[in-house]
Amino acid sequence: MKHFLPNGDELIIRPPEHNDAAGLLASFQRLTRETDYLLFTRSESEELDLASEEDYIHSYLDNPNQLLLVAVVRGRIIGSINVNHSGLHKKAHTAEIGIAVEKDWNNMGIGRRLLTAMLRWTDSREGLKMVYLHVFSNNEKAMQLYRNFGFMECGRLPYAILQRDGYYVDLVTMYLPLKQ
Repeated sequence: MKHFLPNGDELIIRPPEHNDAAGLLASFQRLTRETDYLLFTRSESEELDLASEEDYIHSYLDNPNQLLLVAVVRGRIIGSINVNHSGLHKKAHTAEIGIAVEKDWNNMGIGRRLLTAMLRWTDSREGLKMVYLHVFSNNEKAMQLYRNFGFMECGRLPYAILQRDGYYVDLVTMYLPLKQ
């Protein structure tokens, strides 16, 4: 899918290709340097290598019940969204999502477009009744984006996340019932 950003740049949202591993890994490592809203730390992301990122991409390409989309601007991956299905029968109607967009590209509607593309994909998944996510309680902009899409808070794990500054924040679970 092609979109135009407010700055005039073209945004492409698409599934990853086999040769995207280096770009996806570089984006993830940039994200862990610039934000504390991800579970991985900078040092943990730097332990990842090209082979593990290739395996990560293949785990999505080889599984029709999972989704990985990348956001590309100026030929560079700057964000992504994924949908993970546990594979467990008792949870077959649910899937967990994760989303991240690099700081330089915030406030341009990329997260909204990634969520929209993901929800279009869920429309074709028979039996998928709900998607859910976890978000840090101090990530108010993300929580508002999710609320705008209809996600509702359903729980908090107090003091679950230790931030770089030494303070703890809650881990919030939000869910979205899907129309089917």
